[in-house]
Amino acid sequence: MAEREFPGFTLRSSASRDGSRYTALLSSHPADGSYPSYFTVYDNRSFREESAAAEAAEKALGLVLGVEEDGAPVFAEGETGFDDDKE
Repeated sequence: MAEREFPGFTLRSSASRDGSRYTALLSSHPADGSYPSYFTVYDNRSFREESAAAEAAEKALGLVLGVEEDGAPVFAEGETGFDDDKE
């Protein structure tokens, strides 16, 4: 699990079991101590291994440009985190 600080929030990467697969996610923890919010990343992908999902979430955390008022991570327009278009 990795984390990054933003004004008013700490974002953390993690993975969660979703049936027989794993989902990559980011959690947003407000500095005021209120409840965190959870955001899945790479919704069009699922992972067979927890370590692969955690690695993808950590990569996504590195791509976050900022945080919205509600703690939602902000990514560049069209960012997928995957190099699908590259050979």
